[in-house]
Amino acid sequence: MASTVTDRPGYGQLLRTPGAWTFLLPGFAARQPFAMLTIGIVLLVQHTTGSYGSAGAVAAVTGVSMALFAPQTGKLADRFGQRAVLLPGVLVHAASVSVLTALALAGAPLWALFVAAVPTGASVPQVGPMVRARWAAVLGATPDREASPLMSTAAAFESVTDEFTFVIGPVLATALCTGVHPAAGLITEAALTLVGGLLFAAQRRTQPAVRNAASGTAQRHASALSVPGVRVLAVAFLGIGAVFGGMQVSLTAFAEEIGRPGANGLMYGVFAAGNMLAGIACGAIAWKIGPRRRLIVGYAALTLTASGLWAVHSVPLLAGLGLLVGLSIAPALISGYTLVEALVPGSARTEAFTWLTGSVALGQAAAVTVAGRLADAHGASTGFLVPLAGTVLALIILVGLRSRLVPAASGRTVTRGVGHRKPVTVD
Repeated sequence: MASTVTDRPGYGQLLRTPGAWTFLLPGFAARQPFAMLTIGIVLLVQHTTGSYGSAGAVAAVTGVSMALFAPQTGKLADRFGQRAVLLPGVLVHAASVSVLTALALAGAPLWALFVAAVPTGASVPQVGPMVRARWAAVLGATPDREASPLMSTAAAFESVTDEFTFVIGPVLATALCTGVHPAAGLITEAALTLVGGLLFAAQRRTQPAVRNAASGTAQRHASALSVPGVRVLAVAFLGIGAVFGGMQVSLTAFAEEIGRPGANGLMYGVFAAGNMLAGIACGAIAWKIGPRRRLIVGYAALTLTASGLWAVHSVPLLAGLGLLVGLSIAPALISGYTLVEALVPGSARTEAFTWLTGSVALGQAAAVTVAGRLADAHGASTGFLVPLAGTVLALIILVGLRSRLVPAASGRTVTRGVGHRKPVTVD
């Protein structure tokens, strides 16, 4: 029997979706803060204060602020529209980064940098979740159609895009700060955010519809956290943040400990490459099992691979194990984001995505601090216990609360021709 196009949806088919490129290209530029902001702050503040501790503290304030405010930004975007939130947001972010940069260059006291770091982190535009919400609006289920099989491909594509951003962003920021000027990384980050954000906001045709008061739905003001599955996913994604933060610090400490600081870039690059490769593969596979089961399997694999990091003491072995850890991250991330489409109504979907990205940022900030203290006190290898602890706890929560990762309205259906209705499955 001849197969149909939707049997194996691929990236080519996804990128031919009408209007996709109009929000993908500006969105890629506008999501650079996630990759450039932290390293840009660290390099600038370390240059002006001479202290990595002070630089890390300012960056941590920014990260925590972003994690706390991101869900509120998403909720406002769902209620008033992405454009209404993004336009003032990118302006505030560019201004905040400029103030932070000027204060650092002027030798301002640390408390002043902390004050400036709060709006800098709070105003980071949540473009990644907004892009995911646009894919869901274009491809997701509605009362008149079932979800496109390209939804999983879109989730994989976004995971790859995020990881690609984290590969090139820090390299670009570091090159600018060391080769041009210590403030060049932050200035470029603010410029990309401003230009990309304004161009992204201008794409009104692909913006998800705003549920206004005339809709009469009781759900329109409900937070995404009112959905039990979102709360479970938000806690579970702290574990992914623990992997990112723990790996960054522990790989750096390990490379310094063995006297080969240059090996850090190689090992982290292999780890990131594993994540990218797995993301690409996830989008190319026609899955026979649902995202809930894939999520649990992904976390189980992540826990298993992370369990051996602390015991490895050579660069080739650690790079190889890091590759396996990276390969396990993408399936978990993609499955979680795919579940959001089934669990959350369109009126709260951007907020739901920002809760997940905020959880990753918060987990990363906590892991950087804990792994750094462990590495300083007991050696680099102990820092690798942080990714393991984070994934173990997340896996326990997912297995114990897996029933909450099913849509509350179990009978939810979508139309598929006259007189035929098909339930939305997540398992």
